Amino acid sequence: MKSDLFASENLAEASAAPGMTLQNAKSVKYTVNGEVLARQGSMVAFRGNLQFERKGEGVGRMLRRAVTGEGLPLMSVRGQGEAWFAHRAGHCFVIEFEPGDALTVNGRNVLCFDPTLGYEIKMLKGAGMAGGGLFNSLFTGTGKLAVGCDGNPIVIPVTPQAPVSVDTDAVVGWSARLEAALHRSQSVGSMLRGGSGEAVQLKLSGEGFVIVRPSEATETAAAH
Repeated sequence: MKSDLFASENLAEASAAPGMTLQNAKSVKYTVNGEVLARQGSMVAFRGNLQFERKGEGVGRMLRRAVTGEGLPLMSVRGQGEAWFAHRAGHCFVIEFEPGDALTVNGRNVLCFDPTLGYEIKMLKGAGMAGGGLFNSLFTGTGKLAVGCDGNPIVIPVTPQAPVSVDTDAVVGWSARLEAALHRSQSVGSMLRGGSGEAVQLKLSGEGFVIVRPSEATETAAAH
């Protein structure tokens, strides 16, 4: 059988060492020898002796999700084998954390990560936000994190002289050391007249960067 489908770049070959690598631009491969944590629903294939279990979130995190419908629903993948992760054919990136690194990521963009990374769900409060705020996951420690992005991401530097405001539906993540605040850019009168469709933004100040995707989340995609 002959086809470009079977080109060498599409072939899933056995890994030489445990851990996370890019299979291609739109999927991540994790060679498991112990455990990996992943967002529920992100696994697209696996082989070997692997067990998948829903990860307990603790009472506080479960209550937050019950109230807001957001957060980071996780599963634990344990055993020996290989698993592939992806989401809606989005572009995938592997981020390697070194000591002292910290990154805030929108939960919908998380694919999988090493269990050596710490994570905590944080809420950024602001008037006019559904559920009372914006929920994101703070990652710290050492290890690798795989994220997905609809389209090619835009990485915007943030400086004290040039703060950046981004649409809350388009933000992928930002440097955890940045000062983040939700603010309204529309007057009440403008909103009553129909508004611009850009009522609330995330304003980031300080020194670092913000990652934005070139599309806004739909209601269905954000909830998935």
